[in-house]
Amino acid sequence: MPKDNEKVPLFSWTTDEPDGSALSPFAPEQMLRCDECSRANPPTRLNCLYCAATLPHNEATAQLQKPTLRPLEKWEQGYNNILLPPVANPTEKVMAALCDLLLLQSEELSRILAAAKPLPLARASTLEEAKLIRRRLSSFGIDSSIMPDAALGTDISNVIKVRTMEFDEAGISTYQSPALPAVRICWSDLVLLVLGRLISRRVELKEQNAARSETFIVDASEFVTDEAVVDFYVRNEPTTYRIAANGFDFSCLGARKGLLTSENISTLIQLLRESAPRAGYDDSFNSLRKTLEAVWPSDQQNVSSGWHRERPGKYTVGSVIEHTNYMQFLRYSRLRHYLTISAGTPEQDIPAATGPRDS
Repeated sequence: MPKDNEKVPLFSWTTDEPDGSALSPFAPEQMLRCDECSRANPPTRLNCLYCAATLPHNEATAQLQKPTLRPLEKWEQGYNNILLPPVANPTEKVMAALCDLLLLQSEELSRILAAAKPLPLARASTLEEAKLIRRRLSSFGIDSSIMPDAALGTDISNVIKVRTMEFDEAGISTYQSPALPAVRICWSDLVLLVLGRLISRRVELKEQNAARSETFIVDASEFVTDEAVVDFYVRNEPTTYRIAANGFDFSCLGARKGLLTSENISTLIQLLRESAPRAGYDDSFNSLRKTLEAVWPSDQQNVSSGWHRERPGKYTVGSVIEHTNYMQFLRYSRLRHYLTISAGTPEQDIPAATGPRDS
């Protein structure tokens, strides 16, 4: 049936708020009818609730728009609103409005603002939603930039793991494996080092059936790894070179090599900084991990390990919960790299990273 002939009733109220929150009534004339499916939508939405098409807003309804900021799937490419400090101390009323806009708790937003560093305030699913957030932030006197995930370059294929290296007066030769040739890097081309920690937590559960279809845990194991890593970047290269403490051969340190991995990674960082004094250095990730969780949370994956029959009539079900901050650190590292190479460049002159300016 042609959509022009569809008779979709208009509701007298609707809401964009999560279930359980107060309902926001809208008059029938305020509702927006989608051009694609002809269904009525509340004026707070950017996209149709039913078919995700862009809704036709006017000057009046544009003031009612509100970002949804839904959690994105791992495969989705989003748009990050990056805070550009400094920020004046907001009043309680402004803080409440910002928390409502960004869907953040007051403590989370306070930590982001107190860090006084370019950090993510929101991660939107569309460019239009990110632009809306930037406009709303601007109305509160807060400057921000839009950073697409594609511009960050957080694809795992862009990360090169360095297994060992050789030093000389002119630079370093990095090796990924014995089968691959060395990559030569001059000291003058080393632009940034970012220090962090990769923390992984794996919980293995074994549950058994009981009476009345109930289950109880019969065995549980937890494994935690905490590994120091250093990302370094080379001039005019988009690649992330990564040194992971547990997988690196520190023989290159020679007489300076110690017995402990923690000592060796510190010595290696010191050697790199001494040899490339003009390269930037950032070691703030460890203190900012809790702050980043609000917008760039650690990844969690639940996997079933299958059914196992213990004895007749009794069986167990295994499951694995994996929690890692791998992608969180990679996003932070890539953001620091982008800010380093674009330092002193006006935001509007970097369309690949910030997106087009609002008219």
